[in-house]
Amino acid sequence: MRLRRATPADLDFLVELYTDEDVRPFLAAGRDYDRNSVLERLAQDPQAGALLVIELEGEPAGAMAWELLYRRSRIVHVSGIAVHPRFRGRRLADEAARLLQHHLIRELGFHRIELEIYGFNERAQRHAERSGFVREGVKRKAYARDGGWVDGVLYGLVAEDLDEPR
Repeated sequence: MRLRRATPADLDFLVELYTDEDVRPFLAAGRDYDRNSVLERLAQDPQAGALLVIELEGEPAGAMAWELLYRRSRIVHVSGIAVHPRFRGRRLADEAARLLQHHLIRELGFHRIELEIYGFNERAQRHAERSGFVREGVKRKAYARDGGWVDGVLYGLVAEDLDEPR
C-alpha cells in the first residue's frame, strides 16, 4: 500500500468514490464532490494541503485529504477518508491513516493532526481509535443534516502519540 498525491488522472475514480451511495452519507455535508469541486482540490497549494489516493498493488483503493489549519502551531486537519466498497474489510483505512500520520508529523514536521467525525458514523470512530487518534470531545448537535442536528466527535493525535506503542 502507498499514499500518493491525487492527479487529474484520478478524477473519475475520486468522483465515483465520493459519490458512491455507501460513501457519500458519511462525508461532510457542506463539501461538494462533483468533478469541478474535486478538480479545485487537486489544484490546491501543496503547502496548504493535499488530496491523496490510497493505492493497493498499483490500483486506486481509496482517498483521504489533509489541510493546514494553523501554520504557527503546526496543526493540520484530516478529512474525506474513504475506501472504495470493493476494498472494504481489509483495514486499509487504518494502515493508510498511520502512513499519513507518519508523513505529516515525521516528514512534514506538523505537531498535531485533528479529525472530526459525525456522531452517527460509528465505523469511522472505531477506525480513528484503531489508527491511534485520541477522542477529545463532542460538539453536541453541531451540524444540520437530513432535517435534524448531529454531533461532531473530535479526535486528535500529537507527535508524541507516534512514539507510544499501540
